[in-house]
Amino acid sequence: MEKKELTPEELEELKNRHIRSFVLRRGHISNAQKRALEEELPQYAVEYSASPLDFASVFGRKAPVVLEIGCGMGETTAAIAAAHPEVNFLGCEVFAAGVGALAKRLAEQSLTNVRIIRHDAVEVVRDMIPDSSLAGVHIYFPDPWRKARHHKRRLVAQPFIGMLVNKISLGGYIHCATDWENYAEQMVEVLSGEPKLKNLYDGFSPVMGNPIAQRPQTKFQARGERLGHGIWDLVFTRI
Repeated sequence: MEKKELTPEELEELKNRHIRSFVLRRGHISNAQKRALEEELPQYAVEYSASPLDFASVFGRKAPVVLEIGCGMGETTAAIAAAHPEVNFLGCEVFAAGVGALAKRLAEQSLTNVRIIRHDAVEVVRDMIPDSSLAGVHIYFPDPWRKARHHKRRLVAQPFIGMLVNKISLGGYIHCATDWENYAEQMVEVLSGEPKLKNLYDGFSPVMGNPIAQRPQTKFQARGERLGHGIWDLVFTRI
């Protein structure tokens, strides 16, 4: 059978495909989170677009922007935003319960320096984040995809990290944390292998103790510690 040549459009579609680091399943969402999605989220939401964002317009001011990939239930995002009102935080989360919980926290605390994109982070970074525009990136306790056959789904991997690094300004940082040792080892390998990054420490960062990306304890960290897992933080700077 003669091999069919792909059109330029089909080639572009193939190039843009990627293995998703999440699987959307039907999960529990509380009535309060549903209300927050309807009533609170609109004041914080940024719709996905194939065009780069103008951060000054999105936030209504010019300030350093930190991208948080995977906000979970929003406790960490809200706490960091409250501690750093001089910084704009762009949260990226796909799960309705987490987005609703974060919107609820922001409204309760009257925080104005956070915006939320409910969309796949890979596509957000690829399409919406201008090059050299981020002061920092937080990736806290991403899904470890424990089984070896699922490691290809891990977020902290190439080619995504190479694309993400280009969105960080010189001197900016990327802060990753996990409670899964095998994933921590992969993070070290991937981040150390990226020529535009430099480890702020000789190895892992002191837990929650680094000077440029302090974070409060997350529920995922607390759960990991209860299960006897270690906690590994890594902070790399953009060079």
